[in-house]
Amino acid sequence: MSSNLHQSGVKLLRLLGRHAETLMDVYLSGSAEEGRHDAAVLSKLTDAGILWRPEAGEGLRLTRNVRALLEEGLKDERNRQINSNVGSSLATIKTLASHYREARASVDYSAAEAYLADLSEHVFAFTENLRYSIRVLWGRINNEFGYVGSISAKIRENELAQSQVGELLSGLELFQFTELGEIAGDIRELRRLLVTTLQETLSDCSKELSVVQGRLLELLGRFRQIQGRTRLLKGLLLYTDMHPDYHPQDHVAHRKVPGLFNRAEAILADAAVDVHNSAQELELMELVARIKAISRLDVPVRHREAEAEVVLSQAEDFDVPDNPLKQAVENYFCAVIDSGRRQSALDFLKANQLPWDAESWLYQVIGGFEGLSEEHKGYFELEPLGEPHPVYSGNFIIRDVELWLS
Repeated sequence: MSSNLHQSGVKLLRLLGRHAETLMDVYLSGSAEEGRHDAAVLSKLTDAGILWRPEAGEGLRLTRNVRALLEEGLKDERNRQINSNVGSSLATIKTLASHYREARASVDYSAAEAYLADLSEHVFAFTENLRYSIRVLWGRINNEFGYVGSISAKIRENELAQSQVGELLSGLELFQFTELGEIAGDIRELRRLLVTTLQETLSDCSKELSVVQGRLLELLGRFRQIQGRTRLLKGLLLYTDMHPDYHPQDHVAHRKVPGLFNRAEAILADAAVDVHNSAQELELMELVARIKAISRLDVPVRHREAEAEVVLSQAEDFDVPDNPLKQAVENYFCAVIDSGRRQSALDFLKANQLPWDAESWLYQVIGGFEGLSEEHKGYFELEPLGEPHPVYSGNFIIRDVELWLS
């Protein structure tokens, strides 16, 4: 059987090589011109399954498999198509896996090997077809659908590609690896094909299809923008054809320039320092150092000489007077120590008729308490008196403070 298959393959390949010019003519023209080519050659190619006639009266065409072979080998982006029917491939893979399990359970090793080979062929063919479809999509994107001649055709091709990407993503969601794992069971060959190979391939392809989808949407926006501007230009040309005496006004002299003509970009674009760019760290540090530096290079020479003169004289004696408010707070602390009782700061202020307002007095009392050393602060207890703010939670309004010995 293997020998017969080998001979049939060699015969088919020789047939393809012998009639390569005829096949390329059919590939480029779409159908065979039967009056131009030998009828016996066309008949031989038809019998071999290389050419086929869709309906009576129509020309001979290349079969889908031969055309796909030429498209892949020639890297022809013009006619390459995408097979987004994932559900049929999944059903075939499940069926062959079940056949293999049944043959293995029945100890029919020859049938099991045949089913496993067929299953491997379908799995690798499916993964290769999926990668091939993504390559086709990237090929369309990279040339921005350059094989069509108008913006409208580009938009239609883009929408077709988006629908194919959506169908591929929806088809990939049909793969439930929990179910495939149950089908594979503990059979190593099935787990390698149904779980490991498929899961890795589908994960990579899903990520790449998401990138393809984003790129297609970006291209569609660009095409629609070009289409809108083209329609505006065509409308202006049509208007000028219908009104030959039309002359545009001097829009620069108007107070408000119409948006259609006000297309000039800003002379200076907005700029800002990117403090997160590590490549500019040295320049930023240098700028900051210059800002902080005090330079005396611009000071006139005579001023620098005058500043440089130093006159030595006897230092005058002076005393720094004590702050009266601070001295009053110290008296308040001493009064608490002498009495040994809890005492209010405002009561002390009123009793001694001190000249400061209540708010400054309370600030100074609290600051005096916080300014004590930890050792001395341990002898006192300070309690603020007041109430929470009625509107803003978390804020406490201090009306008075009380101090006593701990």
